[in-house]
Amino acid sequence: MIKTASFAVMHFGIAFTVTYMLTGDVLIGGAVALVEPAINTVAYYFHDRVWERLRRRRVLPGVGVAA
Repeated sequence: MIKTASFAVMHFGIAFTVTYMLTGDVLIGGAVALVEPAINTVAYYFHDRVWERLRRRRVLPGVGVAA
């Protein structure tokens, strides 16, 4: 979960900076920085869980997934 939280902080900063540079508006930059990364962070959390589950399947013997 710490990895996901640090990704979120980084993503908020990048989203704000890019949006601010494109629009020159702090309010729009802030709005985009709150909405888009929040949705992406939730998606990333579940994406990471799926990949971790797949990784564990490859490690466990007898599961039938090639290493």
